[in-house]
Amino acid sequence: MGELPYENYIFDLYGTLVDIRTREDKPAAWAALARFYGYYGAAYTPAELRTAFAQLTAEETPDPRRQNYEAWPEIELETVFRQLFRQKGAAAGRELAVHAGQFFRAMTTERLRLYDGVPDLLQTLRQKGGRVYLLSNAQQIFTAYELRALGLTPYFDAVYLSSACGCKKPDPRFFARLLTGQHLDPARSIMVGNDGRCDIDGARRAGLATLYVRSNLSPQEPWPRADLTLRTMDIPAMARLLTGVPGEAKGV
Repeated sequence: MGELPYENYIFDLYGTLVDIRTREDKPAAWAALARFYGYYGAAYTPAELRTAFAQLTAEETPDPRRQNYEAWPEIELETVFRQLFRQKGAAAGRELAVHAGQFFRAMTTERLRLYDGVPDLLQTLRQKGGRVYLLSNAQQIFTAYELRALGLTPYFDAVYLSSACGCKKPDPRFFARLLTGQHLDPARSIMVGNDGRCDIDGARRAGLATLYVRSNLSPQEPWPRADLTLRTMDIPAMARLLTGVPGEAKGV
């Protein structure tokens, strides 16, 4: 089969393997969520619920780069949805809180699909002996289920989501959680992502090789210093770079 240039392949998710669009400002979504809460004895108007949610998820230092699809990645959001019940005196366990969050996610998601060729890419890496990991700034209650719905779960040797780890890229602690937890040699590992600061700069500081792809979800930013780059989303070209097929251009 040929030897792979790396042993370990670490992927970002949204904007790298998955194309997603969410709109959390949709009035219809807040109206539906308020109705859902009302079913369980927590009476909110849509505006009141949106305000309470914003207060519970407020950060001391908001990140202007934060995307809706990975909003509040360093907290466990099910605690927020559970607290919204409790603020109205309604009893709610974790399961109901998770369902409320997932209902809201479904209402606000306008697009969720794999980029063309993703399953073939991941399967090729595994068949050639590579180990494949996910390191994503994301919510467990959303992303674990979206991975399953998209058929991606079986391709990963391990999945690390920021909400479960309490830190997010580019924090070196998040990279270290994966590297130490899976006993990975950084010198034999590569990070693949579409965000120059979170994915590429963070991975470089962790001692990883990097592949940067400019996708439709990439922040508007200068080109990062990555070992490998793709100007546009092209999964077959990414596969050639990651498997070391001769003749594929390196760099911008």
